[in-house]
Parts: sequence; structure tokens; C-alpha cells
Amino acid sequence: MQRAHPPRAHLHRAHLHAARDPSRRSAGEHARAAVQRLRLRTLMTLGVLAVATAALGRSFGLRDGRFLISEIALLVSMFVVSRYVLPLLERRDRGASAEEQVGGLLEQLSGRDWQVLHDASLGHGNVDHILIGPGGVFTVETKSHPGPVRVARLHGATLRQAQAQRKAIESITGVRVEPLLVFSRAWVDRPLARRKGVRVVPARMLLAHLTKQPETLSREEIQQAHRRVVAALQQHQMHTREINTRFHPIR
Repeated sequence: MQRAHPPRAHLHRAHLHAARDPSRRSAGEHARAAVQRLRLRTLMTLGVLAVATAALGRSFGLRDGRFLISEIALLVSMFVVSRYVLPLLERRDRGASAEEQVGGLLEQLSGRDWQVLHDASLGHGNVDHILIGPGGVFTVETKSHPGPVRVARLHGATLRQAQAQRKAIESITGVRVEPLLVFSRAWVDRPLARRKGVRVVPARMLLAHLTKQPETLSREEIQQAHRRVVAALQQHQMHTREINTRFHPIR
């Protein structure tokens, strides 16, 4: 009888991750995991180069061409890390922190007839937060830009991203969705103003804006919209799992 090979570690982790309930993800989960992966890969790369350089120096001498080449590679890598990777890590870490901060605010609504979903993956990027409550259905795209932010000069790609999220959730729920672009710490020149259908909200004004909305959905309609979104998340998760299993079968 042939002995089965153990699954590869990264495939096993992906399988466990896929088995989780996608409607119970924490705020910033995807962004935080990306930061940790990038940080680990950076440290591993520098560590391998440092060990290889030291080993070549001990084996062939400090004047050997192979040692000099590895030393140059290490110095170049350190420059690339300091010039490009560290700033990228800082931006991604700031973005994850912003999602966590806004998610913490939104959790204050949970249990008060509001349904809150974080880090929702539907196949075309992640929606940072989805809110379903008496005041309607909202998507929240979080930005960590420190500001100042001028609504009239918002980047078109940012607005298109928020609009695409609105359309995706509207197609699932059948309910009108308001897209919110929330800045976690920036000064916004026209808070709560709309630009191309997207409302721009400083984080400090988010809860007040949501709780002041007139009631448009009944409790039954809230639950129905929530069930539809959860079903869509689970369907996407199953589809992703099938693709992963097809191309990377776990043995």
C-alpha cells in the first residue's frame, strides 16, 4: 500500500482558511495578513542573503569574487528594502490599522438592529465593511491617507472602486446601497459631501451619520438582505475552494 504524502504547509493553511465562515471575518483581516506575509518574506530574504554571504566569506575568503558578489547583492537588497519595501510595509500597515479602527467603530452598531460584515470577498477585491440596518445598506471603503482631503480632487480610481462595491452589493441584495468613503484620520474639506454618488465621511462622523439615517428597512428586510450577502460570500468561498482543489489537490 502506497503511503500518502502529507499536504504542503501552504496548501494546508489555505484549506483551513477557506473553511472559515466568511461572514465572521475580522476588520482588516486580509490587509493585516498581507502585511505579515510581506514582512516575513523580507526578513527571510535578508536573512538568507546574510547567511550565504557569511558562509562564502568563511569558505573562500573575504577577497574571493563570489564573496564580493554576494556582499554586493546583500547591500543592494538592503537598499531596495529601505527604499521601497519599508515604505510599502508602512502604507499597508497603516491601511490595516485604519480598517481595524473603522471596524471597531462599526461594531458599536452590531446588535442594535444592525448587521456588520468585515473584509467581504466577492471575487473582485474585498469590501472593507458592509452595513445593513434600519437606515439602509452601506458599503464602506476605508482610506488611511493622513490628509488633507479635498472632495473635489478625489482620485477617479478610488471613486470607481466604491461605485463597483455598491453595484455588487445591490445586485446581491436587491436593495439600494449607499457607498461610503471613510477616511480614518484625514481632514476632509467637505465632510459628508457626495462625489459621483460616493459619500465622503471622516471616521469621527461615521456613527452619527449612520444612526441619523431615516428608517427605510424593516427588521425582516434587514435579515433578508443579510442572508443574501452571507450566501454570496459562502458561494464565492466554495468556488474559490473548488478552484484551489482542482489546481492544488490536497493529498
